[in-house]
Amino acid sequence: MQMTLKRRETMHRLCGKGLEIFNEKGYYNTSLDDILNELSLSKGAFYHHFKSKEDYFINIVQNLIVQKVYALLVEPLNHCEDPLPAILESLENALEPGKKNEMAYGFMLNDFLTEFNKRNEEISSHLKSILSVWEVNLVSVLKRGKVDGHIARHVDCEGAATYIIASFLGMRSLMMDSTNGQLKYQYIQQLKQYFNAIAAHKAAA
Repeated sequence: MQMTLKRRETMHRLCGKGLEIFNEKGYYNTSLDDILNELSLSKGAFYHHFKSKEDYFINIVQNLIVQKVYALLVEPLNHCEDPLPAILESLENALEPGKKNEMAYGFMLNDFLTEFNKRNEEISSHLKSILSVWEVNLVSVLKRGKVDGHIARHVDCEGAATYIIASFLGMRSLMMDSTNGQLKYQYIQQLKQYFNAIAAHKAAA
């Protein structure tokens, strides 16, 4: 048991540091030597834990990025009565600026999706699966909102979920190198208008 716990702690530490490295330099601009130097590991020690650089990155995706995106964008929706305010709050929290927040919640997902597109199908599939989990959960809570009377009956929940995800990823890209709070404010205001338009009271108006 102690060995298992120690191994988990080691893996978490190695993956956490790796996430910082890859987020800063990019996967393809990071060599194995860069990783070994940053982690203070020998090649033998690295290969004791991981089969390759690719395997290392997949472990980071599975052990960190999935959990962190789920914690901020999925889990909060599971305990809400009205999904629209809960979705808005989760997105607003996810757009908080600052490197610390970025590292905490895996906002580099969009960067990695772009970097691996058409270059590494296996890693791309792992990253896309995160969006699929988010999409499935969004559709589920939106449909529940329709049943419970919070969302208008005519709303296409699949289309709404796609719009929410696409707009969020696009805004993350715009805010990547900016601390301009106006961008976030404008985006949230537009989302509020959209959510107001699909709320159930609009159908009765």
